[in-house]
Amino acid sequence: MLCLAGLCSAARAQDHHFDPPWNTPPESKVQFTVPGIDNVPDLFGDINDPQLVVFFAGNQFMVMDSLLAAFKRRYPQYRRIFVETLPPGILAKQIEAGSLTIGNLRIRLKPDVYTAGKGRIDQMPDLFTQTKVYAYNRLALMVQKGNPQHITGMRDLQRKTVRISMPNPAWEGVAAQIQAAYVKAGGASLRKAVMETKVNDSSTFLTRIHHRESPMRILYGQSDAAPVWYTEVRYQQSIGHPVEEVQIPEKENVRAVYMAGQMKNAPHPEAARDFMNFITGPEAAAIYRSYGFTTPE
Repeated sequence: MLCLAGLCSAARAQDHHFDPPWNTPPESKVQFTVPGIDNVPDLFGDINDPQLVVFFAGNQFMVMDSLLAAFKRRYPQYRRIFVETLPPGILAKQIEAGSLTIGNLRIRLKPDVYTAGKGRIDQMPDLFTQTKVYAYNRLALMVQKGNPQHITGMRDLQRKTVRISMPNPAWEGVAAQIQAAYVKAGGASLRKAVMETKVNDSSTFLTRIHHRESPMRILYGQSDAAPVWYTEVRYQQSIGHPVEEVQIPEKENVRAVYMAGQMKNAPHPEAARDFMNFITGPEAAAIYRSYGFTTPE
């Protein structure tokens, strides 16, 4: 098939073959998910009269099905659970402002538990009655199946022909860690090339939501490489999507430290305590490890 410049890529981007939701939707008499229009992949469960509300840093979305099912088995008194997996910076703004609007939907629910990277949690100490570490992660590069740009490491991202999908520093905590990895791998010049020069010429795309965008841009041929957490490459491969990992050496890598915080003003304090105990316990640790995270000993 003859392709005019950009038209085939645009056509592929409209077929929605790889679109979320990638998790299993809850049971309902009516399912009205429309790929590319109404799929709401980062809102989980029961928004009406929930017994527990948890705000998760978005890059844990793949764990939700297994984690929430296990929590309900352990604590069967909690049947109505509502979870958001949006960027931690957006969730922090939602906590501060008291609401979030997506499309025509306004959500006023307050979280019982908030999870994010340690750096974000440390910035909000007055909001929590307790905080605990429960998982770790590392960075990787996600590329298209077959790695057509022959990317071997972070330094290759400064090449003019390489299109990058990069978490937005405005609300993604991982962006600072990725930039630290750029400096480790290629000095300040690599960070400047990716985050300034290539942002200005649009060959670095800054995400508008969070990590969900990067694999979709790789899968639809809109980007060639994306720095992401390792677990995201592993998850995309596990659901049969054609992506590959380019490993980042330990000396150039960084480690994410995931922390959970019980909110002082939790609407459901007993449920919050139960969830804090669960997410830092052995059953949740085993679930996180099954998705490629590491956990405290």
